[in-house]
Amino acid sequence: MPEQRRINQRGGKYKDMPLELAHVQPQAPEIERAVLGALMIDRDAYMEVSNLLRVESFYEPRNQAIYEAIVKLSADESPVDVLTVTDMLAKMGKLDEVGGPGYVADLSSRVATSANIVYHANIIAEKYLARQMIHYVGTIGNKAFDETYDIKEVVQEAESILFELSQKNMKKDYSVLSPIVDKAMEMVKIAHSNKGGTTGISTGYFKLDDMTCGWQNSDLVIIAGRPAMGKTAFALSLAKNIAADQKIPMAFFSLEMSDVQLANRLMANACKVDSKKLLSGQLDRSDWLRLDKNIEKLKEAPLYIDETEGLSVMELRTKARRLVKEHGVKLIMIDYLQLMTASGMNFNSRQEEVSLISRSLKGMAKELNIPVLALSQLNRGVESRNGAEGKRPQLSDLRESGAIEQDADMVIFLHRPAYYGLMQSSDGSIDYTDKAEVIISKHRKGATGIVMMKFVGEFTRFENCDDPAMANRPPTDGGEIIGSKVNEGNNDMLFSQEEYDPFKLAAINGYRGGY
Repeated sequence: MPEQRRINQRGGKYKDMPLELAHVQPQAPEIERAVLGALMIDRDAYMEVSNLLRVESFYEPRNQAIYEAIVKLSADESPVDVLTVTDMLAKMGKLDEVGGPGYVADLSSRVATSANIVYHANIIAEKYLARQMIHYVGTIGNKAFDETYDIKEVVQEAESILFELSQKNMKKDYSVLSPIVDKAMEMVKIAHSNKGGTTGISTGYFKLDDMTCGWQNSDLVIIAGRPAMGKTAFALSLAKNIAADQKIPMAFFSLEMSDVQLANRLMANACKVDSKKLLSGQLDRSDWLRLDKNIEKLKEAPLYIDETEGLSVMELRTKARRLVKEHGVKLIMIDYLQLMTASGMNFNSRQEEVSLISRSLKGMAKELNIPVLALSQLNRGVESRNGAEGKRPQLSDLRESGAIEQDADMVIFLHRPAYYGLMQSSDGSIDYTDKAEVIISKHRKGATGIVMMKFVGEFTRFENCDDPAMANRPPTDGGEIIGSKVNEGNNDMLFSQEEYDPFKLAAINGYRGGY
């Protein structure tokens, strides 16, 4: 019969367990000593392992202290050898703790070369990662046993811990330039073959596409504004343009509205029916005609809506991976960033939490190689500035964290001057009555500036402004222009009122604007 030992269980109870089933913490003390010895005989060795090892990577406390001394010496660009390490340990007050100068000298005598130091360092790093996993799994396991914890929060904490571990231990090697240039040239060729110059996912707004070249893969785009500026209306307009018109699969994470509320506003947007009429059901004949005409096309849109309240960043990442894998989702939209959480982690402030969230969203965009668009609130500093012109938002107005600006590839502000009583531009050239400014304040890959759009509040909808450059484009107002002639290459067609279908026109001409 195998030897037994008594293991302390939760609640103070003990249970007999075979000794061979008791686990020893993953460790490699001999390899730790070999690495420390190699670091003291080769001045360049530290540069090879500094990105792999931290002080806590070492299991033995005395080895941790010696590596800490080596780190301090290297940071000061001082020589690293037996004498300097011994001296640094004395200054740190830890020389006796490690066993005195004799132990330090013994380490360097154990190795003759640092040739295998990277291999050995990887073993130490893996043992440390295994110890972290054991610690966190034990913590999560105890909470799972404890009925006072909400099991859903425990699951989110587990996801957060795994994410944190993967981020801390993720190492990316360098790449040589040649294949990167080849990849960049392929993108240039694709852009050249695209007559419209849109290399990413078209926004559906020709002027915005001209400035952004569309939503680009791996980009984090922040769309921000004060309440009543139309953030959700703009998001829904983009969703309609991308999913309904272009049939590009996308996901919409709504942390503020239910899926039915979102669908109601999307119907108003796509079918050009007053949202209040949809809510009350008081539709006239023309409203029903527009609904009948466009509702089936809207239902066929590959748009996936998630209404999880208080969505955590890890839960979002898990769902996003599944949507990309199972449904080929090409773009993700989040409404809105400040309603997200980073459950399972402890923070000193909400700013720290938002910083992690924005960093995670950027990481998700890179990992999935798709654009991630996140709506964001602005702080009240906008309202405190004098004059209607002063209400135009700035990067410093981003709420709760400067990290949002830092992590974003593009920051777009929505601003409606008429909301603040400014009906005309200072020179009188622009009527702001039904206009909205889409302000590109940060753009890592291109120009910044202002795109003027038409805002139709009753339809929760943004539209292209009237522009002479659009004179030869197909009608974009749902068929109110009769007998519009469309010229695109050899396509020369004349549509009657009954035959007019904005979705057909979009397919024939290549969609560039809202219908």
